[in-house]
This record gives sequence, C-alpha cells and structure tokens, in this order.
Amino acid sequence: MAPEEWEAVRLTLTVAARAVGFGLPLAVLAAFVLSRYRFPGRPVLNALVHLPMVLPPVVTGWLLLIIFGVRGPIGAILNHWFGIRLAFTSAGASLACAVMTFPIMVRSVRLSLDAVDAGLEDAARTLGARWLDRLFNITLPLASPGILVGAIVAYATCLGEFGAVITFAANIPGQTQTLPLAIYGALQAPGGETTAARLSLVSLTLALIGLLLSEWFGRRLNSILGR
Repeated sequence: MAPEEWEAVRLTLTVAARAVGFGLPLAVLAAFVLSRYRFPGRPVLNALVHLPMVLPPVVTGWLLLIIFGVRGPIGAILNHWFGIRLAFTSAGASLACAVMTFPIMVRSVRLSLDAVDAGLEDAARTLGARWLDRLFNITLPLASPGILVGAIVAYATCLGEFGAVITFAANIPGQTQTLPLAIYGALQAPGGETTAARLSLVSLTLALIGLLLSEWFGRRLNSILGR
C-alpha cells in the first residue's frame, strides 16, 4: 500500500484505541449505575445512554460539533482555558467514535453485571467487605468477560465508524482520515476503485479479527470463571 494508505490504517487503530480507552471506564460506571440502582429518572438516563444507537451518525456528529466546536458551550471553554480543540482533529475523531460505541460497551457490561450472583456480594458484605472491596474483588472480576468483550467489539466498531467522524472531525488526510474516510475519498477520485477495494479488504480483515478475538476472549474468561 502507499504511505498515505498505511497512515490511514495507523490513524484508524490509534483513534479506536483512544475511543475505547476513554469510553470504557465511563461505560462501566454507567452500566453499574443502571444495573445496581433504582432511582427517579433511571429510564431517562438509560435512553440517553442508548441514544447514539438510534440516531443517525451524522446527527450525532452534528450535535458533537454544536457542543464541542470552538464556539460550543463546552468546546469554547476547552479551547479558551486549556487550549484544547476537538473539532476537526484526531482527538475529535476519537470522541466521535467513543460516543457512537458507548451504548455497545454499556450493554455488554450491564449484561455481565446482571449475571453476577448478588449472593456473593451480600456474603462479602456480611463478612465486613466495604463497597470498594466488593466492587474490585468480586463484581468487576466476575463481570470481566462482558467488559473485555464490550471493549473489543467497540474497538472493532470504531474501525468502521464514518458518519459521526466525517461530520465532527472532517476528512483531513494524515490528521482525521480514518480507513472508512479514506475508502470514501478513493471512491470519489477517478480510478480510485482499486485503492478503495484494497482498503476495504484491510478494513474487513481488521473487523473480522476483532470479532473473532471478542468471541475467543469471552469463552476463555467464562471458562476460567466456571460459567
């Protein structure tokens, strides 16, 4: 492949890694709250968490642009106070991917948390284990298959994210042009079908590897935990 094509692959892997690294802790927190607590407004929180799954990706990207753009309520503060600009940057591409894959991670982690035997947590509580002890020594280890699978599937999904990324981060070669955007750009250029096919094959291979890894790790961890 040409150097610019390798750069698109490298950027895609980097953007996806940042997105999962940023979104996974928040997804675990959101899943824990939705799984363990009952409170007024819980259905609204659940709907907001899953909203990116039903919104068109372009709408999600536009909302991010409104909120995190240099003139947006949060983007203006970040730019003025900290010199951080998200729109039309690789960090913005990671943010867009994180938002789009957030529901995937939350659902995976929540299903795993729901499968944890509450009796084990109650037994630890009666033995004097504090909340953090129960969380890090019982709950999260038992929910680790869902956490890991959610992270891998989200990573694989980030590799193919297009609408939100091109809307919020644009299609800038070497800066925000991930694999899907590079494929789109190749299709817009005369005679770019060969390049598009080559990049599509790379994208397909990476996505397939991600899905196979999620299946393997999920089974492996469930086997270790005796499920």
